[in-house]
Amino acid sequence: VCHSMLLLAGTMGVHLRVASPPGYEPDADIVAQARQRATASGAEIEILHDPHEAVREADAVYTDVWASMGQEAEAEKRRRAFGPYQVNAELMSRAPRDAVFMHCLPARRGEEVTDEVIDGPQSIVLRQAANRMHLQKGILVWILNGEGP
Repeated sequence: VCHSMLLLAGTMGVHLRVASPPGYEPDADIVAQARQRATASGAEIEILHDPHEAVREADAVYTDVWASMGQEAEAEKRRRAFGPYQVNAELMSRAPRDAVFMHCLPARRGEEVTDEVIDGPQSIVLRQAANRMHLQKGILVWILNGEGP
């Protein structure tokens, strides 16, 4: 998700801040591609280690699971490293009041996000999931009609 967001932000002219623990930064080649695209679009791409700085002035706060499929062996190590990056009420209080919370789901409640945030008024995860379904249907039609890659 992070790499896709970096490339899209670079293309679309979006200011994107990514916060991660040291050693878990996005792939350097992807960051370079995003920054190259940003020169034409006017985007700003920032890679940070401070989650509080990352959410300052954010329109959206987005997180994903800390250990994806295939990373089960390092799940505990990742939980320790990413713990300070949990999206909770304190972190959301550092973002603008109208900032929304997003997650591609499924979420591991109590790990990357607290119940208070994912179920709270700033959360748009259910709307995000519903929109994703319609987008995926459109992509499927596009491919089946022979217009896709």
